[in-house]
Amino acid sequence: MRLYGAGPFHRELKPAMKILKKSHFVIKEGDIIYNKLFAWKGTFGIVPQELDGMFVSDKFPTYELDRTRVSERYLAWFFRHPDVWEQARMMSTGSAALSKLTLNPPRFLDLVIPLPDLVEQERIAEHIEALAAKVERARQLRSHSTTESASLFSAVCENMLVRAGASAPVRKLSSLVDPSRGISYGIVQTGTECEGGIPTLRAGDLRWFHVNTSGVKLVDPEIEKGYLRTRLKGRELLLRIRGGVGELAVCPELMAGGNVSREIAVIPLTNEVLPRFAMFLLSARSSQAKMRGNVRGTSYVGINLKDVRELEIPVPTVSKQQEMLSDLETIKGKLDALANLQSETETELDAVLPAILDKAFKGEL
Repeated sequence: MRLYGAGPFHRELKPAMKILKKSHFVIKEGDIIYNKLFAWKGTFGIVPQELDGMFVSDKFPTYELDRTRVSERYLAWFFRHPDVWEQARMMSTGSAALSKLTLNPPRFLDLVIPLPDLVEQERIAEHIEALAAKVERARQLRSHSTTESASLFSAVCENMLVRAGASAPVRKLSSLVDPSRGISYGIVQTGTECEGGIPTLRAGDLRWFHVNTSGVKLVDPEIEKGYLRTRLKGRELLLRIRGGVGELAVCPELMAGGNVSREIAVIPLTNEVLPRFAMFLLSARSSQAKMRGNVRGTSYVGINLKDVRELEIPVPTVSKQQEMLSDLETIKGKLDALANLQSETETELDAVLPAILDKAFKGEL
């Protein structure tokens, strides 16, 4: 059962010989079903046609719906209303901390539902569905806008790459880094969290053009001291080479003295190249395509450092880099403002459907 009224789903096919429980129950299309261990999290639903005839254990009580009194559509929406989840929580027994907060079958029948006549139930359900469709359409438009913004910025980076390459020498990354450090990946086995240890960035801490420094893992100094080449000084270019390959960010100053895990390559650029300039060039479509073309592996997919060192970028004068970077940062600032607005819109959209359901089951829709 999915949480928060999203309904039942087919979990797995299992040979009868491997089913340990002695008793199972057949469910039918249109049955009411819930997971008694997580009813307080909205694990209610109605069996769809594709699950007709399947089996469930005794953790999934089922009931036949009286369609002379209750509309299936109306009930399905009610199961997505937080009020019924709270009712279930109040009636459940056991410990939520141990995932044993249980709504036993006798108490299910004590749940209260506003029940106008069938005609009114159908009207309410139809109204909810119409409004929910508009909310979903708004989500799709927001998602499309987000994708378009990312695509636009990638194109802007590509344009800067082409412009820079028209008049500046093209250099391999290996020739643009501190030779005493080179391009390396970080700690292979970070071990368990160590109080007072060395802050170490992992793959999940690195996002496009941003490093999340909250909740950074602290690694035992005895482990970290074996990776001096990737010990951070601040302003290095960081590249994800495993999981989310190609994502880039500049190391923030506050991570100076920290380190990275093996999923991240540290690129300590010389003064010839502004870190953010290189970051945006490597974010261009053609640069990303080269990285994707070098992805290797099956269970542990990524790109090799050899291929990272061979990546090329044009290197104009620092003053020219600053000029081009200024133009690009202006565009990025506008797109970031749009992204913030989209995030606020998403939060507002998240609140719309619960508000609709609240009005519907108060008789105000």
